[in-house]
Amino acid sequence: MSDSPFLLDSLLQFLDRGFVDAAWWQIVLYTLAATHVTIAGVTIYLHRCQAHRALDLHPAVAHFFRFWLWLTTGMVTREWAAIHRKHHARCETNDDPHSPVRWGLGKVLLEGAELYRAEARNLETLQKFGHGTPDDWIERNLYSKHPVLGVSLLLVGTVAAFGVIGLAVWAVQMLWIPVWAAGVINGLGHAKGYPNFDCPDASTNILPWGILIGGEELHNNHHTFASSAKLSVKWYEFDIGWMYIRILSMLGLATVRRTVPKPKFAQARQVIDLETVQAVIAHRYDVMAHYARTLRQACADEAKRLAQRPEGKLVASARRWLHLDAARWSEQHQARVAEIFAASERLHKLVEMRRELAKVWERSNLSREQLVAHLQQWCQRAEASGIRSLQELSVRVRSYAAA
Repeated sequence: MSDSPFLLDSLLQFLDRGFVDAAWWQIVLYTLAATHVTIAGVTIYLHRCQAHRALDLHPAVAHFFRFWLWLTTGMVTREWAAIHRKHHARCETNDDPHSPVRWGLGKVLLEGAELYRAEARNLETLQKFGHGTPDDWIERNLYSKHPVLGVSLLLVGTVAAFGVIGLAVWAVQMLWIPVWAAGVINGLGHAKGYPNFDCPDASTNILPWGILIGGEELHNNHHTFASSAKLSVKWYEFDIGWMYIRILSMLGLATVRRTVPKPKFAQARQVIDLETVQAVIAHRYDVMAHYARTLRQACADEAKRLAQRPEGKLVASARRWLHLDAARWSEQHQARVAEIFAASERLHKLVEMRRELAKVWERSNLSREQLVAHLQQWCQRAEASGIRSLQELSVRVRSYAAA
């Protein structure tokens, strides 16, 4: 009986401090470090390596991430890769597993993990999109077979290390990916932010600095160049996941397979040929990004010219959306566009010419000769338009060179 107070005191002390006896700030630092490793594992291993094959990882690094993600998330590599590939293949359609366009922003933000689990039960998705993922003995007999075991072991280990507060640390780790990846990236990354490129879906860059979520904040860049290991494009953008990949590459632990293609230029051709057409198609996102800047500047110039007229404010507001593909204009935008074109022949011409230029890569039914003729006629019309920005665009289009 005399040992009872001692045992009770020892138990209370253990529950209070655990085996590590860490200070509060040390527990906070551990939690931030552990969750950041988890984010790095998702973006480097699951996303860029497994889902998109943008890089190859050394087996030791790949297995570390597999083990860590099993321990901290319980996610199965094949399921994650298959669901993500399906998201790209069916983006913003009724088959998209987690599009806010389909499900609503609120549902994706709050129930993104549930949408993931529901799609993981779809055997057709796993069979069609889950190819090429690990299928070794440990994957079949541990990681995929017992996904809950990992997070259960983490719970025991975290409580043993930090005491009762370890429950909160474990809970934060369990919520980190469902909140930031399944919720914020899959939700806000298709609803709020800025796009660098007018890609066929509603993806946006949430922030230009991808640190907290491993670079995944640059979601529009990723949807435009899905097979790129690097998610940052502009000089002011930062992708911490790419920084880690470069470090691993320098250590011989990673091999980058693909990055965002940089446009190449040659002397402007007087006569368009098939090589020019192929170069323009290959760099179509760069073409449209440059065209978007031209249209935004034209809106600003025309708004200044029309400042004393009622249409001035309308033209100024069009700077935010007129450069997008017409299919992405809202009903409100479509109702206003006729008034904008009536006020500015320059904007009307620029939008019309943008639509004609896009036909080079959108109309797959044209022969090679017809595509060459179409681009040649587009350049001639641009140069004869009397609009300086269109004339400069024609020179740029004529200058694209094959990679």
